[in-house]
Amino acid sequence: MANHSFSNPNMKIKTIAFDADDTLWHNEGLFREAETEFCQLLEAYMPQHSVAKELYRIELQNMELYGYGIKAFVLSLIESAIEISGRTLNVTDIEQILRIGKELLQKPVILIDEVEDVLSTLQGKYRLILATKGDLLDQQRKLKKSGLEKYFHHIEIMSEKKEPDYEKVIRHLDIQADEFAMIGNSLKSDVLPVLNLGGHAFHIPYHITWEHEKVDRKIEHNQLIQLTDIKELLQHL
Repeated sequence: MANHSFSNPNMKIKTIAFDADDTLWHNEGLFREAETEFCQLLEAYMPQHSVAKELYRIELQNMELYGYGIKAFVLSLIESAIEISGRTLNVTDIEQILRIGKELLQKPVILIDEVEDVLSTLQGKYRLILATKGDLLDQQRKLKKSGLEKYFHHIEIMSEKKEPDYEKVIRHLDIQADEFAMIGNSLKSDVLPVLNLGGHAFHIPYHITWEHEKVDRKIEHNQLIQLTDIKELLQHL
């Protein structure tokens, strides 16, 4: 992947947008733990790896209807369990699934190392915004728990992160696409749409990637910078 510096004087970034989950704080690992517990719960009906595949199929099927986030995840858990059990699931099992979801909603927010140092360094030099997707209430809860809200000029919780969604954000901010940079862990959601619009992107891989966010091709672009961690961002801005 490209690894260029923003020392180019022609670059005029004014606004930096940060993804939230797995960019500012840990998230995907919590979903994996919940999914493992769910698969164990249904092991009597189907091997755990098969339960996981069926769950992913139903999540994809429901995405347009439910969107993203924990509540959408729990609805897909319940639907998967009903199908996997051949509609023999008992009330106790449904209660267990609801418990998994409620516990997920109450997990502490654990920041990724160096995040607050980076935000405090960049604040005042650029307009910082949060641009994340997911359930509105849940993302607001996590942001409040994180203690990071004070660093952001604007909060954008999106139902999707595709080109039209970023176009709306850029238009709302009253800037040009080449004045906008996005920082995130997902090539699919944080990088490709922004590059396609003419913006800049910094990709910081997270050690776990949700299957839906994977991109199975190499991306080369002169406005993409690949980082190993968020602290490295300061070397380019």
